Amino acid sequence: MRRPLLVASDVDGTLLDPTDQVSARTRAAVHRVVSAGVPFVLVTGRPPRWVLPVVEQLGHAGPAVCANGAVLYNAATDQVSYTVTLDPAQLRDAAAVVATALPGAKLAVELPTGSAAVNGAEQFLAESGYTHPWPGADAVNAPRDVLLSRPAIKLLVRQSDANSDMMAAAVGELLRAQSGARRETRSRGQLDVTYSTGYGLIELSAPGVTKGTGLARLAGELGVASADVLALGDMPNDLSMLRWAGHGVAMANAHPTVLEAADEITARNSEDGLALVIERWF
Repeated sequence: MRRPLLVASDVDGTLLDPTDQVSARTRAAVHRVVSAGVPFVLVTGRPPRWVLPVVEQLGHAGPAVCANGAVLYNAATDQVSYTVTLDPAQLRDAAAVVATALPGAKLAVELPTGSAAVNGAEQFLAESGYTHPWPGADAVNAPRDVLLSRPAIKLLVRQSDANSDMMAAAVGELLRAQSGARRETRSRGQLDVTYSTGYGLIELSAPGVTKGTGLARLAGELGVASADVLALGDMPNDLSMLRWAGHGVAMANAHPTVLEAADEITARNSEDGLALVIERWF
């Protein structure tokens, strides 16, 4: 690949090391990208408000693809420019599928917002019994009918004693079965199911919404073709952007499906794998 015209990076497990820090070497590499006039884009499952702590560590505020492609956010201006939501009917249908495929699973929703400067707890509604896989995360408890009554950028499904691979397979299989049996479901499209942690959490987005589609939209706005994009990631929610980009790189600590799909495998996130790739050109 020639020198990329856009560098896109996942956050957790890729940009951040295992202690959730940006190493000095990685920070320096990112700053060289930006100094060369090349956009450095964060592509993450996180909502905008969870991007700001990363921006502070990185020392650079730029564009970000958030919520697995459902939100385009500019950290420099603290503005959301694009949002795709699940409507209440889609949320209710998805909840019914989850209840069948994963009895006892608990639900939460991330609500749309215009910026990161909001009360985080008010943007995340979770039913009683939902437990966060991340320490320190906040939420407002709400009954399931309230969760499913407003447009949301994603539906989160939590089953703390389960494996995310198995959860995604069970829900995805039932969604595909319903999509094949119901004409109205086919016309609306099948919800996208993915995950960024193996610890009993999957996330559902609107049909066709992935990190890949979000990055493609942002790259189009910046006038950059896919062939000129370098993308790095580690989990199944990164697969779409690694396949879309001209050069998709998996961290050595990546999920097996990501390792198989990538054009290249770099070192682990604990060994500055992202910096090792970037330093080739910058």
